[in-house]
Amino acid sequence: MRLFVGAGQVVTCAGPGRARRGSEMRDLAIRTDAAVAVEGERIAAVGPRAALERRYPDADRVECGGGVLMPGLVDSHTHAIFGRPRYEEQEQRAAGADYLAIAAAGGGIHASVRDLRRRSGDELLALARPRLARLAAYGTTTVEIKSGYGLTIEDELKALRVIAGLAATTPLRLVPTWLGAHEIPLEYRSAPGGRQAYMDLLVGEMLPAVVAGRLACFADVFCEPGVFTVEETRRVLEAARAAGLALKMHADELAPAGGAELAAGLGATSADHLAAISASGIAALAAAPTVATLLPGTMLFLGKAAQAPARALIDAGAAVALATDFNPGTSPTVNFPLILTLGVSQLRLSAAEAVMAATVNGAAALGLADRVGQLAPGFSADLALFDIEDIRELPYWYGDRRCRATWSRGKACHPFDLPVP
Repeated sequence: MRLFVGAGQVVTCAGPGRARRGSEMRDLAIRTDAAVAVEGERIAAVGPRAALERRYPDADRVECGGGVLMPGLVDSHTHAIFGRPRYEEQEQRAAGADYLAIAAAGGGIHASVRDLRRRSGDELLALARPRLARLAAYGTTTVEIKSGYGLTIEDELKALRVIAGLAATTPLRLVPTWLGAHEIPLEYRSAPGGRQAYMDLLVGEMLPAVVAGRLACFADVFCEPGVFTVEETRRVLEAARAAGLALKMHADELAPAGGAELAAGLGATSADHLAAISASGIAALAAAPTVATLLPGTMLFLGKAAQAPARALIDAGAAVALATDFNPGTSPTVNFPLILTLGVSQLRLSAAEAVMAATVNGAAALGLADRVGQLAPGFSADLALFDIEDIRELPYWYGDRRCRATWSRGKACHPFDLPVP
């Protein structure tokens, strides 16, 4: 038993174990002079410090030093399995090349595909481990990780097995997603009938192999003009759902193509990006359980003026989450608090809404909101301690790393200046 004491604020986010909407997103249920009791992997109690010290007199103390103790951040959209960074593309964009032009010339996702195919699983594992440590160092305790840089059966399975290997060796909670439909591989794009052949491979061979290996919880598709059409996306996701996987979608990032409407209609757990979502897409997500996961770091890094319409989504009643989209080409950041900063400054969220979007609603975007994302009895002991006095400082200190420690399921992920329990 451990007792977390001495926090200036305990941000519990306590409430229903589901995505929060509307005014619910502003209620962080902050407590002062409070303590959090952890037993094993679960939170045992949250309450007044004096009362919990009497209740658990023999508990080990974790002194929080006046900082803010809160649920660990839930990063529900990353592409953390990759080889080399793609820093040259940043210069290409600065010179005027756009995302689709770079991809058409063999860059973008295709560049990462060529690189990943050349690397062994052991090499990818070694590259990914320090990335996860850096994610934890900024307050993240749950990370969704997608495949999608392999685009062959062998290489997609290799990436997913790397995620499984990471999950077995890190205290972080990892959620694997199959993204074989991240792009049409160049070798299929250039062959007669190649596009249809790759669709058949995805549904008829790759998906069954992923499911047989129990390597993914979700299936995802990059639904975007020039990548996968709405009908192609529907085919892959309906097959994935029939095979037992939950659904996610890259939707309406660069153009309003009906992705959000499809995600809502299919009952996807989340629709992600949404920078170009239409009014009908907003209405569809507001009426559905699908979480709208916004990735403001991506649009910032791409140099785009437009961001996802977070205020319109929240005001319409949609559940909104935030995530890093950590990847080598369009959002190379592990700094989740920086994403909260962008949530406030670019998406016009309040600090409370941004925090809720990164905790409870991030968990909902992974189907975990009934057990992850809040400090409440029975929930997973996923905690982050920040060297701030008020939760509103978390998005305020622009780019600064204020995380002092993180724990996932009660185990230290990033001790910093605290001893490892």
